[in-house]
This record gives sequence, structure tokens and C-alpha cells, in this order.
Amino acid sequence: MEILATLTMLLILCSIYLLWKLYSLQRTTNCYLIDYVCFKPPPDRIVDRKSAGEIIERNRTLGLSEFKFLLKVIINSGMGVETYAPRNILEGRETSPTFDDAMQEMDEFIDMTVNDLFKKTNISPRDVDLLVINISGFSPAPSLASRIVQRYKMREDVKAYNVSGMGCSASLISIDLVRNTFKSGKKTIALAISSESLSPNWYAGKDKSMMLSNILFRTGGSAMLLTNDPAMRAQAKMRLKCLIRTHTGANDNAYNCAMQKEDDAGFVGMHLGKNLPKAAVHAFAENFEHLIPKVLPYRELALYVYRTIKQKVVKPPGKGNQAMTQIDFRTGIDHFCIHTGGPAVIDAVRCGLRLSEYDTEPSSMALHRWGNTSSTSLWYVLGYMEAKKRLKKGNRVLMVTFGTGFKCNSCIWEVNKDLGDAGAWEESINNYPPQTLVNPYLEMYGWVADETDETFNREARVEELRKLY
Repeated sequence: MEILATLTMLLILCSIYLLWKLYSLQRTTNCYLIDYVCFKPPPDRIVDRKSAGEIIERNRTLGLSEFKFLLKVIINSGMGVETYAPRNILEGRETSPTFDDAMQEMDEFIDMTVNDLFKKTNISPRDVDLLVINISGFSPAPSLASRIVQRYKMREDVKAYNVSGMGCSASLISIDLVRNTFKSGKKTIALAISSESLSPNWYAGKDKSMMLSNILFRTGGSAMLLTNDPAMRAQAKMRLKCLIRTHTGANDNAYNCAMQKEDDAGFVGMHLGKNLPKAAVHAFAENFEHLIPKVLPYRELALYVYRTIKQKVVKPPGKGNQAMTQIDFRTGIDHFCIHTGGPAVIDAVRCGLRLSEYDTEPSSMALHRWGNTSSTSLWYVLGYMEAKKRLKKGNRVLMVTFGTGFKCNSCIWEVNKDLGDAGAWEESINNYPPQTLVNPYLEMYGWVADETDETFNREARVEELRKLY
């Protein structure tokens, strides 16, 4: 009897221990966003109408056709006159960048952003267990991750990862890497850094599909501190609910629609092909088919299943997934952070998800104020929501990104408490939304649309531009 009683007691203790381990593991596999900081470059890096005119003036290879194309793109870009660019471009050295230009661009961003983040959270660099940095267009040796470890004297056992070549979707890839590491169950603090290097990646040729990147991309960056420690939940701003990654690179058109390549003259640049919108729609649809069950309430999910079955039975000719277009995503999501790839991207997502102008306002305003800041654009959109005090406890926030490959990544955050930190938006948030979004470049460059090859005099027009600014 004593042996039986002992074995019973051991079995009970083992069961209690296993249940405790399971409970502890579940608690430490959560991913909390402690805080984040968006980079606000100094005023001398602003791309205003004057500096934009100077860049066009010194590019001697551009003719009337290129001027008209640039005018059309910049007028429809959705950007204002307070975006930022690297110093070598503003100083007229865009076609001959140095290694130091790229490194100084990264150092300035990292110093200002990461220092501010550690100060805001009262967390020491020595507390960081995991470091992930994503910069697509610049990968020196030692890596930028190693440079940060050295600069902030992080511990010898810090796990450092350097992610490159992932394009505009890279920020959520870094978050996914952090989340997967958290699944080990060990209490961890992670520093995730996201930005893009523009200094060494200026395109100096005349291929219109590759000139787009010169106009669309602007300087930006963000740094985030995350943890799986339940003791830090009260300090955290948000908790990650789910993250979905979709990669359609097996399709040739999707893979080739956005890639770095040489043009016929040997100039390297980022090619944005005509198949890009189609690839983005396909990746977006694939991603949301996996996201829908994780975010919709049961009633909306049941309606989606019913409509999907009905569509498969009826099979209307020439129609896509009509069931998805009828979903009311606002039943499961309160706020939408859409990648600021341009007005066309934002409008396409707005129409696809049946959102209102209010829902897409943060993305449109982030595009206007900061431009397309690549992988870090989501955090400027989130910053706008926080500065406007839209984020309340219990709200759900959707983030959607698109990137080369072709990729579509999305995630859902749950807000832990009412938020209201203005951050990088502090000095400009009261000016948004502006009274008008009429493009300010139209006044200066509108004459291009009326020119012909017979009337176009480049030198005379350049002289007129100089007088204007």
C-alpha cells in the first residue's frame, strides 16, 4: 500500500509539474511590443521643392519624355514637401556614393532612434537578448548587427541577426523571427531595427521602370523593443495576436515584377514592372485567406464560409473570390496600417477590404509626411494613430506589407492600454490631415505637360526653375 501511495503521489506531482510547465510556456510565448521609436531626420535632409529642382537640374541625361514621366509620377505620389533624403543626394553626389555615405546614413539613424528607445523604456542595451536588423540595400562586413553590438557593448551571448534583400515587407519578417525565438520559452528582450539604405542605391539611367524608385523612396527608420516576459506586460503597448507570411516567388511573373538589375546602359537600379499590381493582388488574396479565420468573429466567418460555398456552386464566369470582397473586416479589426507604397496601393487595399477614408487616413497622411519609407512605413502609420489618440485598450490593429519576391505579410496587434505618444509626429500632427492634398510640385513643374519636342528648351527651363527657388 505504501508503494502504491508513493507512486500515486509521484504521478500527481509529475502531473502538476507538467501542467505548470505548460502554463509557463504559454505565458512566455506571447510577443509584447514594449515600445517603438520612428526616426525623424534633421531639417537639413528635407526634400523640398528647391532641392528636388536642383536634383532634376543636374541630371543631364533627362529629356522631355523623362521630365513628363517624372512629373506624372511625383504629382500622383501622394507625398508632400517635408520628406527626407540622404545627404549625398542632397549634396549632388548621388551618382558617386561612397561607402562612408552609406555607413553614415545608417549610423545617424541608429544613434538617434535606438538611443531614444532605450531612454524611453529605461532598458539597458545589456538587457537585450536578441537583436534583429533589416536593411535591404546595404550589407557591409562586419554586419550592421555586429556594429550595433559593438557600439552599445551588448552581452557576449546576445543572438544577433542581419536580414537583407527582403524589401518593403522586411519589418514583419523581423518581428516573425523574434516571435519564433520567443517560442523557446526563455524570457527574452528583443531589439528589432528596420530601415532602408538609399545612399548607395540611386539609379542614374533613363529606364522609366527603374526611375520610379528615385522618386518614391524616402529616408525613414524605426526601432522596436519586444519581449515575451509576462512581468513586462503592463509596460507593453501591444500584444501580437497572429502573423501571416505569404511568398509567391515560385511564380515567374511575381518573382520578376520587382527586382534590382542592370539596364541596357549598365546602370543598376530597382526595376518595378507592369506585373507588380497583379502580383500584389494575388499575394494579398493568398495571405488573407489564411488571416480571415484568425480575425473574424464567428458570425462573419460563418457568412464567409456560406458565400464561399455558394460561389463554388454557382461559379460565376470571370469572377474572383467574391466572398472575400463581401467581408466586413471592421467586425474584427479596429485600425488598419497599410504599407505606404503609394496612393494606388492604399486605394487598392481600401477597396479590397471595403474600408472608409477614415480607415486609410493614417496611411495616406504617413505617405504625405514621410513618403514611402520602405519596410518601416507601418510604424509611421501606427505613430499617426497613436498621436491622434485613436488607439484604445482592447483595439485590434492590422498591419499589411508588400515586398519583393513577391511577398505579402500581415499581422494583428491587440492594444494593451490607451495610447497617446506623438513621437516623431509631435511637431506636425496638428497640421494633419491638411486642408488640401493638391501636389505642391504641380505649380513648379506643370509646364512640362504642355511642352513638345519642338518647343522644349532645357537650358531656358532650368534657368526659370532657378528663379522660382
